Amino acid sequence: MLTVHHLNNSRSQRVLWLLEEVGVPYEIVRYQRQKNMLAPPELHVVHPLGKSPVITDGGNTVAESGAIIEYIVGNYGDGRLIPPPQTPERLRYTYWLHYAEGSAMPPLLMKLIFSLMPRRASLLMRPVVNKIAGQALATIVNPQLRQHMAFWENELSKSEWFAGTEFTAADIQMSFPLEAAAARGGLENGHPKATAFLERIHARPAYQRALEKGGPYSVGK
Repeated sequence: MLTVHHLNNSRSQRVLWLLEEVGVPYEIVRYQRQKNMLAPPELHVVHPLGKSPVITDGGNTVAESGAIIEYIVGNYGDGRLIPPPQTPERLRYTYWLHYAEGSAMPPLLMKLIFSLMPRRASLLMRPVVNKIAGQALATIVNPQLRQHMAFWENELSKSEWFAGTEFTAADIQMSFPLEAAAARGGLENGHPKATAFLERIHARPAYQRALEKGGPYSVGK
């Protein structure tokens, strides 16, 4: 049986959601983040990098969200959640599947890091760290994020899903950047299409089942 090595409050929540959408039986092996928010060392037994998501299926071990989505859709999707080959929708699907982690998540990760830096600095260094982090956010990170969010809004004005009129696995992949952006501020004002996208995915029964099985989920930390 396919096994999801599920780290709490992580990208592996998307994998559970995808499996619920395609109706594949699976089991969950749970891992809890350490106090420093990193994955526990037990995950290194599954994959050398010790990160999540990771799935095992027979003799296969697959890591990285995009690769896992391609594996599940290719092996268990029966043509579902992916547009037909040689169509404009398939090209958009491939783009968003890779864009989510390759382009969207780096500035969101930087925002998280620079936001946490002052809180984790010593009292003596906190004013200096706060100034540096604030400048980085104001001059580099936040402008990039505004550009990305405007891009999402424009694309979702063309169709309600990222690859076209039909819900696909690319929307599952894109859910994490949009949820992270919403949790860290930025989607509340001026992004009604992106906000509506989140409302649509949250209403999907498969999303709700995955949330029940995966446990509490927040990308705001």
